[in-house]
Amino acid sequence: MFKAASLGLRLGCLVICVFIEIWDLRLRGRGFMADYEMVIGVEAHAQLRTETKMFCGCASRFGAPPNSLVCPVCAGLPGALPVPNRKAFELGLRVALALGCTVAPKTKFDRKNYFYPDLPKNYQISQYDRPLGLGGRMEVDLKGRTLAVRIRRVHLEEDSGKNLHDQSLTGSFVDLNRSGVPLLEIVTEPDFRSPEEARAYLQELRRLLVWLGVSDGNMEEGSLRCEPNLSLRPRGETRLGVKTELKNLNSFGAVERALHFEARRHADLLDAGGRVAQATMLWDPVAGETRTMRTKEDAHDYRYFPEPDLYPVEIEEEWLARVRASLPELPRARRERFAASFGLSAYDAEVLTQEKEFADFFEACVRGFPNPKKASHFLMTEVRGVLHEAKKEIGALPVRPEGVARLLSLLEEGAITPLQAKDCLRAMAETGKTADEVRAEKGLVRIDDDAAIARAVAAVVDEHPEAVEDVRKGKEEKAVRFLMGQVVRRMEKKGDPRKTNDLLVRELRRRAGI
Repeated sequence: MFKAASLGLRLGCLVICVFIEIWDLRLRGRGFMADYEMVIGVEAHAQLRTETKMFCGCASRFGAPPNSLVCPVCAGLPGALPVPNRKAFELGLRVALALGCTVAPKTKFDRKNYFYPDLPKNYQISQYDRPLGLGGRMEVDLKGRTLAVRIRRVHLEEDSGKNLHDQSLTGSFVDLNRSGVPLLEIVTEPDFRSPEEARAYLQELRRLLVWLGVSDGNMEEGSLRCEPNLSLRPRGETRLGVKTELKNLNSFGAVERALHFEARRHADLLDAGGRVAQATMLWDPVAGETRTMRTKEDAHDYRYFPEPDLYPVEIEEEWLARVRASLPELPRARRERFAASFGLSAYDAEVLTQEKEFADFFEACVRGFPNPKKASHFLMTEVRGVLHEAKKEIGALPVRPEGVARLLSLLEEGAITPLQAKDCLRAMAETGKTADEVRAEKGLVRIDDDAAIARAVAAVVDEHPEAVEDVRKGKEEKAVRFLMGQVVRRMEKKGDPRKTNDLLVRELRRRAGI
């Protein structure tokens, strides 16, 4: 007992300490934000969904045994020549066009020179002065306002390998499976004034990348990596301060926490009369702090020069027109159309368009069941619940939109109850059967007969006389909520819920003498 009490005391102290730290961060944040303005820019790297790597025929796949997807090209062996991946260009063009960038009629690759263990050639093939796209824009909704984010550039490059640090072994290792995987880098102007804005932008960017089918956006696997940079300047100042760049951020929450910490670190340095050193900072999620990774290089430190083994690539207007014609309706436009055409709230339209496949599913469902509001509610609650339980995406669900539309029609007609509709949906998801087949097998019918419902209500109240006493004490809501579940079970979810509730309330009040 003493040990248990001691453990509980320690846990309680830990919770209090965490609360105090969070509160301290907020209070100190308010303090330095009174004197300083945050200026944040974001670089995002998205692995492109291609079958092969950027410049060779090796498979571009996550999770293979270390160094099993490697050839002379991506291993950087002398004499191996790169060949550009046309699919990677097309995916990059989709993003550049969706962001409203000006696409370069002629683009080229450059060598970005630096030494690191996971970079076998000691240079990275990237794009410098002639990127794929320039000058785009993205609008981000945030707390009732719209943030306009300027896109500086979109360019293609190859990924590096990956260093593996195993504490149980004597050294570090290098896995080159990722070396040469196609990357698309999207760079913003320094348009963010808070970590929350940067996070909202990244969430919207991820949605766009997945929506367009160019990346799976899996941050845990490194398919989407974010490198925000931050500086502080006195309020009213127009010149930019010295920035630091943050790495090792594998979630949106980590981006927000790291930026808050780094802003406070900058403010503490400046308040003490010190200077911020331009550097690349590593985020330690366990300690909840940043530490210097390396002194930040400038562009001239990389000694960029044109890649001699690759010709410039001309983006012909015909090619660009085909890519433009293949673009789907973009998330923001679809949200606005759902709200305007279907009379949905902004929240419902936002939830329905989180993924393109879910938005497609909803729209197909409405074609078979022309009541958008009821369909949206059912999909956002019941269908999403089934997907969450099964840990599946909507495309993997063996229930098609027409099947959900038929189920909603049965519910609308009064053939089944709302509870039966939920059970029916789950059975459809497990077996792939239609609503009518499940209904026939399980004998799902709706009982509207007042006498049948009244008999079930009377029997349940007889079994729980304490509920009548609760009603006398003014606890009617509690009694009704408990007994409704009992009646529903007794009637095997077949009773009309509204009639059941009305008859139950009437019976309880009658017996309580109210």
